[in-house]
Amino acid sequence: MSVEERRKGHRKRLPDWFRTSLPTGIAQVRFNETKANVSKHGLHTVCEEARCPNIHDCWGRGTATFMVAGEVCTRGCRFCAVGTEKIPPPLNPEEPTELAEAVDRMGLTHVVITVVNRDDLPDGGAAHYRACIEAVHERSPEVGLELLCSDLDGNLDALAELLEDLPLRVFAHNVECIPRLDSKVRDARASFEQSLRVLSEAHRLRPDIRIKSSIMVGIGESDEEVVDAMRLLRSAGVEMITLGQYLQPSWKHLAVERFPEPATFATWDQAAREMGFTAVASGPLVRSSYRAGLLWEEATGAEPVVSRGSTGSAISHLNPQNGLSSESAPTIATRGR
Repeated sequence: MSVEERRKGHRKRLPDWFRTSLPTGIAQVRFNETKANVSKHGLHTVCEEARCPNIHDCWGRGTATFMVAGEVCTRGCRFCAVGTEKIPPPLNPEEPTELAEAVDRMGLTHVVITVVNRDDLPDGGAAHYRACIEAVHERSPEVGLELLCSDLDGNLDALAELLEDLPLRVFAHNVECIPRLDSKVRDARASFEQSLRVLSEAHRLRPDIRIKSSIMVGIGESDEEVVDAMRLLRSAGVEMITLGQYLQPSWKHLAVERFPEPATFATWDQAAREMGFTAVASGPLVRSSYRAGLLWEEATGAEPVVSRGSTGSAISHLNPQNGLSSESAPTIATRGR
């Protein structure tokens, strides 16, 4: 057997619980309107291009995600489907204006702007990210903005210039995995420690905005290590967290090690809330920008996302529709808790 045949033969089948429901009523009408605008104007979103399982839910609630700074990344993380080049094409100077126009035409209420790593640029792309956010805010000042940022190669000066008076609701940066798996999962230029410094500095620089991060599971971590990683994030000032199942984009990418059951995601949700996270989404189908607008509302005191018209992607003991009870949850030992 070839390497390709062998790896494809070892790929795990999705468990039965990988299901989500479509929105109904007003949310379905809103999704249809957004979809029509995207098709009519030839717009591009991460939601469609990444085939996100939550696209109906998020678009139905006025949230969408866009990726800026190009279509290729300067890093080669083993989990990511984005292409890699050492020196990507130059930045598009028209992108801020084009992005602002797309957001306006889609009629959104909350926008996530995510980025590729641009280690080829002295500031890691920070000035361009800032220009994109300012352009959207100038054209649609009523739209809430969330930046899912790279680690800027650890350049904290560039981070400070990026965040100064930037009109943001949320600054997000994903640690991706538990610290022990950095070398297995992420590019050698990335690390949990460096990501933690970026998140902590963002919290110090802008205590007025919400700080967010995300962890993928199913790649070799233990349940306890997930809890330990959450505790490190919380100590760095992270208030919002999402946890989701890693799915292998192709046979060439990192293989899935396991599929934690829904009850385990509910236990992680409970642990995160007990640590003091103000907004939590934990579930097999949760992605880092899952219900981003609603998650921000939860962080500011609104009803938890998991109990607001749940589609089944996020799992929590707060939502009785999950069919879970605290008595049925697995026990996860947590050191120092």
